[in-house]
Amino acid sequence: MYPEGLRYTKTHEWLKVEDSRGKVGITYYAQDRLGDVTFVELPQVGTELTKGESFGTVESFKAVSELYAPVGGKVFQVNERLVERPELINQDPYGEGWILVVEIANPAEMEELLSPSDYQQWVKQQEEVG
Repeated sequence: MYPEGLRYTKTHEWLKVEDSRGKVGITYYAQDRLGDVTFVELPQVGTELTKGESFGTVESFKAVSELYAPVGGKVFQVNERLVERPELINQDPYGEGWILVVEIANPAEMEELLSPSDYQQWVKQQEEVG
């Protein structure tokens, strides 16, 4: 449910590092809690992201949820397919449902992200609390 090779945030985004870039999406847990995704607000290519700050939203019939940058950097690419097919986030959150690719400005920021097992433990704690 939380693939190895990815890093995770406590706000339920994932990051897959490929050279100096990182592919970003939301986790299985996040899409499951949202329900059927109906709209994704994507940033423009070239937008500067700051780690921990909002860069868009994901909407479902249940809620609107902010998306937060797992690392800072410049948006290199966005998943345009999500405009027409936002349900890809539900169907394949770690594959076809990716949201953007960022040129990572400071690789040291990745050290603050969670491993798959740490993220799974975080989710479990959140479920117990809430």
